[in-house]
Amino acid sequence: MSFPYSSAALPAGQVSGSDSALSVEYMFSQIMGAVQKSQVEISDLRQECADLRLANASLERQIREGFQQNGNGNYYASSRMGSGFVTPVPGSPQLRAKTPFLSPHSIPSLVATPPSHFPSPLGDNAVAPFQLGARDIPGFYVVIPAGGAGTRLWPLSREEHPKFLLDLTLKGRSLIQATWDRLLPLSSPIRTTVVAGPGHVKSIREQLPDLLSHNLICEPGPKDSMAAIGLAAAVLAKRDPNAVIGSFAADHMISGDDAFLSAVAEAVEVAKKDYLVTIGIAPSHPSTGFGYIRLGNKLGIKEAPNARLVSSFKEKPDARTAAAYIGTGNYRWNAGMFVTKATVLLDLLKDYKPELHDGLQKIASVWHDEALRQVALSEIWPNLEKIPIDNAVAEPAAAEGKVAVVPATFGWDDVGDFSSLADLLPAESNQPRVLGDSCLVLTEQVAGGIVVPGSGRLITCLGVDDLVIVDMPDTLLVTTRARSQEVKRLVKKCREAGWKQLL
Repeated sequence: MSFPYSSAALPAGQVSGSDSALSVEYMFSQIMGAVQKSQVEISDLRQECADLRLANASLERQIREGFQQNGNGNYYASSRMGSGFVTPVPGSPQLRAKTPFLSPHSIPSLVATPPSHFPSPLGDNAVAPFQLGARDIPGFYVVIPAGGAGTRLWPLSREEHPKFLLDLTLKGRSLIQATWDRLLPLSSPIRTTVVAGPGHVKSIREQLPDLLSHNLICEPGPKDSMAAIGLAAAVLAKRDPNAVIGSFAADHMISGDDAFLSAVAEAVEVAKKDYLVTIGIAPSHPSTGFGYIRLGNKLGIKEAPNARLVSSFKEKPDARTAAAYIGTGNYRWNAGMFVTKATVLLDLLKDYKPELHDGLQKIASVWHDEALRQVALSEIWPNLEKIPIDNAVAEPAAAEGKVAVVPATFGWDDVGDFSSLADLLPAESNQPRVLGDSCLVLTEQVAGGIVVPGSGRLITCLGVDDLVIVDMPDTLLVTTRARSQEVKRLVKKCREAGWKQLL
């Protein structure tokens, strides 16, 4: 439609009605054009999103089918016909069947993912970069205590096959193998020692073929961390009086290896100043399952810019106290990692636990004579005090200003119960985490929790939230995530009721 007009026909300063109508019509048409263009763009975006969803679904299906298929046919279809514990020969090195069990006997197929870590705000306690040069640290000896039965992860973890022998990261390496891999660049096999009980020695030798025989220290019975680490320190001090040792549990998960190695290297520098050094983990949430370290003043060591004194160690707090700790920015999780000179640790042990010190020194003095060693172990070890290293030396030494901490930012989890294990697994919104074949778990109106379909049977859940269901061929565990740390109480009851063969 045209709007002819002649502006010359009007006096100056006046606008015709047709001219005004043109301006409104023009503006309206521009607005409608912009709206239509936006609608087209929105439609295109919606189509792209739909295409992406289809592509992602197709990719997920291809990956899932890749894991399900092998040279003998469909794995899941065949596994439902039997016990669910037969792992087929993988059709490809990249697409092998995943399981936390590395031993050749019949096993459940489980699925997990590496942990995520979300550091808390550090305020003015932010960690400065530490320049890690050559990774091998001369004179540094790694000690890996491999003890405990992981009773809070029963019935997945058993006495004869505890969690450190399981591949819970599903990368083809057990937790102790991952610990070995992580620390090897700093020490080499020559300076890496494992302390374990007699029931686990064979499995550890199988999983760590590069572990030298004289670096596998077998403790006759469980005496907690002080005796295990103290014995390793006493033996290594005989071999190298200047040895700096670092103790790292065999069953912890760590993400961010570079940050971890840098923290250990910095801790070694502090240990050379005759401190007992621990590594403090930046808390991601107010956990009631970990102990805490209160940061003290900075030490001002040039080679270790982040090092501080430990003001105090705090036992596992309640939820309100844990939240208050994190709110201050002055607390770190206590991961039980210690770095120190072997002789410094023994001196602290002599000051605070002289009888335990003397017993370990007597055993170490004859360690390299097999016959005398066995005599000393049988006579001395049963009478040694059973106590954690924190209570034995770390806490009293911190009160005297002898303990330092290197705050760190790597992700860490001790996988202490099924609740923490669930946090490491992926899940859809308002659905339980599944550790294994999700096709064996059907739910309706179920939120949270974790299900382990280890027996191959179908598990169905209706209207129950935050449950822990662990279905193994010989045992079924049902509890809640909130009470998952109490599973060890059931282990005790099973033992008392005569079910020791299932533990």
